[in-house]
Amino acid sequence: MAVKPKPARPSSRYLDRLLLSLRSKKRLPTRIWPDGDHPLRRCLEPSSSDVAAAISTDDPPAPLKLSHPLLRAFESSAVNTPQFSQALAQLLVSGLARHPLAAGRAIKALCSSPSSLPFAVYLFSAVDGPDAFLSNTIIRSYLSSCRPEAALSFLRRRAPPSLVPPNHFTFPLLAKLFAELGLVSEGRSTHALIAKLGFEADLFIRNTLIYMYSSFGDVDAAKRLFDSNFESDLVTWNSMVDGYVKNGMVAAARQLFDEMPERDVVSWNVMIAWHAGAGDMGAAKELFLSMPERDVVSWNSMIDGYARTGEVGAAREYFDAVPYKNLVSWNIMLALYTRMKDYQECLKLFDDMLAVEDVKPNEATFVSVLTACANLGRLERGQWVHSLIKDHHIKIKLDVLLSTALVTMYAKCGDTELAREVFDSMEERSVVSWNSMIVGYGLHGQGEKALEMFMAMEKRGPRPNEATFVCILSACAHGGMVFEGWRCFHRMIRHYGIEPKVEHFGCMMDLLSRAGLLKDSEELAKRMPTEHTPALWGALMAAARTHCDWELGETVGRKLIEIQPRDVGPYVLLSNIYAARGRWDDVEKVRDMMKEHGLEKAAGFSSVSVNKSGFDQFVEENIPQLARKA
Repeated sequence: MAVKPKPARPSSRYLDRLLLSLRSKKRLPTRIWPDGDHPLRRCLEPSSSDVAAAISTDDPPAPLKLSHPLLRAFESSAVNTPQFSQALAQLLVSGLARHPLAAGRAIKALCSSPSSLPFAVYLFSAVDGPDAFLSNTIIRSYLSSCRPEAALSFLRRRAPPSLVPPNHFTFPLLAKLFAELGLVSEGRSTHALIAKLGFEADLFIRNTLIYMYSSFGDVDAAKRLFDSNFESDLVTWNSMVDGYVKNGMVAAARQLFDEMPERDVVSWNVMIAWHAGAGDMGAAKELFLSMPERDVVSWNSMIDGYARTGEVGAAREYFDAVPYKNLVSWNIMLALYTRMKDYQECLKLFDDMLAVEDVKPNEATFVSVLTACANLGRLERGQWVHSLIKDHHIKIKLDVLLSTALVTMYAKCGDTELAREVFDSMEERSVVSWNSMIVGYGLHGQGEKALEMFMAMEKRGPRPNEATFVCILSACAHGGMVFEGWRCFHRMIRHYGIEPKVEHFGCMMDLLSRAGLLKDSEELAKRMPTEHTPALWGALMAAARTHCDWELGETVGRKLIEIQPRDVGPYVLLSNIYAARGRWDDVEKVRDMMKEHGLEKAAGFSSVSVNKSGFDQFVEENIPQLARKA
């Protein structure tokens, strides 16, 4: 006896075709199947009577009750769960995808997750006569997920006003969309349609129009809306103050701020943020102290303002005084310590942040921390941070910036294999990503690999920039590849049309000096079209001492002292050159010159990691302490 084969499960491709077929009203029956029938079996094994009914029926969809099981399933199930997928499949095979109420519940649920937005758009296309509520839901979801281009594409292709009549909730979304994309003509056309439909007196719409025109830079149009005889509220005043601030009209903003009948914390924050962003911390502090109440945005504006001006102490004072610190507060301070090269304090603050349970690090946090690890050479700490990024409890997206920070950290810490592993796993690579790999190979004497990476970048990567050639020339200098360095230098000028700057000449002088070609290095320095910097002469002087070219070293040393009489470096190098030649009288003269200028050579120190904790100590003190600990 033959075994009857089980019906095959519908594939995703089948469901896509089924969804597209719903656009034709005569492909599938519009009635809800009786409770005794199994919809999926009916769809997979249709009888002749079913096909005839599907072709002949032209009835409207049966009315739905709010207690319908499908509606309850969409409300109670989270997206990307099996229960939600089952409910969605029932919606498709039952023909209810054309029903506005049922499809609306499904679209609303799908819009809660950015990854399921495309399917929400497909469902929208299958609905009979979609209304503004459905299109508003999708546009709002695109805007909240920072995808205004996708929202504009959906509006033009699927929901133009001629097909989906807008309502008073649509226009604020359109005003925000056009403001973010800078579409002035579309924004003005939308305003004309608002006036034509009689929505101009709507307070919410009017406030968003003020925001839109301020974003366009048309403050006069925003002011005309503000001065109209329609109802105004606190948001109206705040929108106009913010419009003045965004367009640099601080005096007008302050005058309007002083005229406000009432103010909330947003009003104060707008003014404080502008003064802080402009570096006027005196005015920002005055407003901050005058506030009747403050929120975390107020504190963050002050911290960010002091961070922009490089006042680390004041920024830390406000940071410590914040009653409740959010992620932005921590990230501002971490980025500040990294920018000021206080990498130890950055890592200490990161440890404090992890001890706070209600604050989770994000991509910006890890970029600052990885930069600190890279500059301190903390490979183990960097690997631990990498493991935190991989931790599924913290939702981190490995974007280009964060991946590049990982590559830089591994490259600077000497693990070029792991750096290359992260680099190869990147879906998208920027110029900085390639530069990090090139400089990583160069720093650790792998000049040939750096050159291979540069050649691969020319073939399949982005166009090299000025920084790229600084990296490859430096790699050639560290690897002693004189011919390759000259080739890259000429290729930069002739093929890419990049005018060499001081950094490029410095790398070439270093390349020639390391190879003992001091005369060529000196000639290159003399032919430089730009002004010679002390760093270039210093590199040449150090090379002269290394290769025992005392005459050149003395000449360059005296020139450096003339250029920078307050820098102790040239005095020390010149003194060492005289000492190597046995000219002790000249050594004493140089030391007397240092005393006259009040210069003294600082003691050298090294950063040593003991028991996985790094600290800086003077070398003279460090050795006996380590010996005692041993």
